[in-house]
Formats: sequence, structure tokens, C-alpha cells
Amino acid sequence: MNWVIAIIQPHRLDAVREALSERNIHGMTITEVKGFGRQLGHTEIYRGAEYQIAYVPKLKVEVAVPARELDSTVEAITNAARTGKIGDGKIFVLDLREAMRIRTGETGEDAL
Repeated sequence: MNWVIAIIQPHRLDAVREALSERNIHGMTITEVKGFGRQLGHTEIYRGAEYQIAYVPKLKVEVAVPARELDSTVEAITNAARTGKIGDGKIFVLDLREAMRIRTGETGEDAL
């Protein structure tokens, strides 16, 4: 099993959710986060004054998937989140040693 963590632009969330749903991946966790990478923030103008925004709002999407579905999951997120511009985000993949569904006690892939 694998834990997929994707940092994406907020306006791409619906596209990512739909792409994962098409592959029968329905469980995910979404967290609002802020950060910066190569874009190093951006400048905004508010009431005539210029402000430097150091941290850009992003969403962190977390999904647990069986190892056999890893490649298609990463591909789905990549295709749905990509705009081709700087700031599209990153995907991280971690090994997931164990999972348990609290309600039923199911473990492993059955808990996903």
C-alpha cells in the first residue's frame, strides 16, 4: 500500500477529485495549506498599495491506495492538476505499512 500526498492549486481540486473517482478511488483527505517553492510568493495590489504575499495558498490531497493502483493514481492527479505554469504543485509517495478501518476492524487493503 502507498500513501500519496499531492500539493495542488485550489482551483484544480474538483478536477483531481473527478479523475480519482473515475478510477474508483473515493477516499481522500483535503487540507488547506500555504507554502512557496520556486515561485517565491507573489505581489498583489490592494487599494493602491502593493503587498508581497510570501506564502501561496495550496491544497494538500492525501490518498491511501493499494500498490497496484499507485501508477494510475499518480497519473490521474498529475493530469488533472497540471496547468503547465509554475506553481502546479508536487506529488510525494510514501510506503504505507498498515491501515485499519476503525468502525469494522478491517486491516490492510480491505480498510482502504
